[in-house]
Amino acid sequence: MDTRDPHLWKQAKARAGFKMHLRTYLFVNVVLWLIWLIIFLVFRERWGVYPWPIWTTLGWGIGLISHYFSVYHGFNEKSLAEREYEKLKRTHGL
Repeated sequence: MDTRDPHLWKQAKARAGFKMHLRTYLFVNVVLWLIWLIIFLVFRERWGVYPWPIWTTLGWGIGLISHYFSVYHGFNEKSLAEREYEKLKRTHGL
């Protein structure tokens, strides 16, 4: 028999998902920056110093920030709709 609180379990899974997302983001970006550094050190005279991994870091970082706020601060459509519904219930005396 499962004695887990469904709401807390859902929250725990969401937080674990965010942490996995963060680890993947860090690992992939470290690898990309290391590749760039190696290329820069070997070919800097020919190819210049354009830091191309910045686009992955910034783009994916925006998604990661969005994921963080949806998990830890409830900024997702379902929770916002639930808050608005509760506010309307209070306003209408229900």
